This record gives sequence, structure tokens and C-alpha cells, in this order.
Amino acid sequence: MIQLKNLSREFQVGNQVVHALDAIDLSISQGDYVSIMGVSGCGKTTLLNILGLLDTPSSGDYILSGINTSEMNDDEMANIRSTKIGFIFQSFHLIPRLTAAENVEIPMILAGHSQKMRAEKVAKALARVNLTDRSDHRPEQLSGGERQRVAIARSIVMEPEVLLADEPTGNLDSTSGSEIVELIEELNQGGLTLILVTHDKEIGKRSNRVIRLLDGKIIFNQTQQGI
Repeated sequence: MIQLKNLSREFQVGNQVVHALDAIDLSISQGDYVSIMGVSGCGKTTLLNILGLLDTPSSGDYILSGINTSEMNDDEMANIRSTKIGFIFQSFHLIPRLTAAENVEIPMILAGHSQKMRAEKVAKALARVNLTDRSDHRPEQLSGGERQRVAIARSIVMEPEVLLADEPTGNLDSTSGSEIVELIEELNQGGLTLILVTHDKEIGKRSNRVIRLLDGKIIFNQTQQGI
């Protein structure tokens, strides 16, 4: 489903060139559960941003579902982001003045879906994260774990094929964090490809595959039994 071929990402910092990603080769299959790990600054978030088409490589190829994304224009990449890829971040990125349901609805409004379809899919997404009874609450009225559940519902309302999670438990207590991990694992068990960036070794152990980065290079890539 995902193939990276000799992919690199460089940044100019003053007079120096920083190799955030250095000649990465990687394949991820549909339905995989992958943890990306490594010390701060190793390239984890840069890699996730490229997988999510939020950034583009300096060289090499990113092939998603048989399509070379380097050949896409901005509109085509935006369409792929909205239909095939869901995002979960450490910060929830919810709009404070909107209710949980209205926050979840945003991707569908941007995609131009009808009000009837939006209502149906928002209700379904909130039910999947067990927040039906909190749909009319604003973020300030929700706990941290509930806010992240809203963010997850928003990420899956367009029924993507890939879910990208960047430290999704970073702002949560241990109990809420465990609940969030179990929730996104249930989504993976339903067929969604899950790619998770984490510093937490215990979370990393739960995945089916661990990839470790150091200085922009893959130094470890191994399948494991997971949970």
C-alpha cells in the first residue's frame, strides 16, 4: 500500500543542510500496525508528515496505493489527504466554539457532502469512539481523553484507509492514554492501516512492527507479535 523508495528530506538551516530523512526505503501493507520510534530529532515527525502529504520529499518516491505522489499537484494531494488519510495529533486541534459533533463534521463540510450524509457519518463516528452522549458538548466541557476521542472521530469520519498518529497519548494521563491506544487498535483491527509515532516503549511493544530511526536513517525494522 505504501512504498518509499530512496526517499530523502533536507532542510537548509543557515549555511548547513540538515538531512531529516536520508535515503529511506520502506514498504507498509494494508492493515499493518506500525510504530515509528527514535530519539527527538531523528526524523519521526518528518516521515509522518510526508506519509500524510503534509510535506514533500526533497528526492525519492512516495507511492501510495500504486500512485506516485511526486506526480500529484496540490489539489490532487489535498484530495488524497481528505479521503484516504486520517490524522491524530498530540494536541487535539479542536475548535473551541464548536461542539464535538461540529468539530467532527468539519472534514465533510470541506469535502462538500450533503447535510444528511454529514449527520449520518458524524453520528456513526462519534458512536465508534463512545461519545454519542457528548456530541453537543464543546471542548472545554470535555476531559482530555474525550477531546482526543473527538479528534479520532474527526480523523475517521471520511472513512480513510490510513490513520497517522503523532504521539496521540502525549497530553493524556496514563488511564486515558491506555483507553486511546486501545481505541485506535480497534480501528486497526477493523482493517485501517495504523502508523503511530511514539516515544513510549510500552506502546511500541503493542504494534505488529517497529521501525526505529536515527539521524534520518532506518536502523531497525522488524515485525513482532504485538498484543
